[in-house]
Amino acid sequence: MGRREVGVFAISVAAEMTSMQIQNLRVYERRGLVEPDRTAGGTRLYSEDDIDRLHRIRELLGAGLNLAGIRAVLELEVEVARLREQVVRLQSR
Repeated sequence: MGRREVGVFAISVAAEMTSMQIQNLRVYERRGLVEPDRTAGGTRLYSEDDIDRLHRIRELLGAGLNLAGIRAVLELEVEVARLREQVVRLQSR
């Protein structure tokens, strides 16, 4: 796991970093939009990648998308990134 993928920020810090309310971060997790790490005691820990994803969620909300639309966009963005990596690998052969 890369450094950007390791959860290090508590939910209060993640909320402050993204200018979001803590309860909204919990909703986004319940909806599967973000998956923070958990400590053995259950405390959420957000990674740098999670913070980037929360910023993207905020952008998409600002563009007028609902949470279902945001989930679809985020899934498509992940798929596009995966396919781009595959193209690069195939081109380098």
